[in-house]
Amino acid sequence: MSPVEGYHAHVYFDAQTLEQARALCDSVAAKFDIRMGRVHERPVGPHPDWSCQLAFEHEKFADVMLHLALHRDGLVIFTHPNTGDDLADHTRHAIWMGGIRELNVGMFRR
Repeated sequence: MSPVEGYHAHVYFDAQTLEQARALCDSVAAKFDIRMGRVHERPVGPHPDWSCQLAFEHEKFADVMLHLALHRDGLVIFTHPNTGDDLADHTRHAIWMGGIRELNVGMFRR
């Protein structure tokens, strides 16, 4: 396995949970000093739902994941490592909280 360069947690939401997701992402980014991406109000990349990405280092993994687990309040969260193998990162290495969504991983096929 390739070394892990960091992680992405994608918080999924819809029109009814938009503000809840935005508040969660804002609070996690501030609390743990991690990068928060745009709040996408449409599916982007392989993600089937609206989402916001949180990017963080290996050293913050346990704290960020525990916080997300305790504060997601029903939101689905998809987390993956960044090893340089996008297909494996989004499939075999995937970590799901609250449910599993089918990703459009065709863009990662070799």
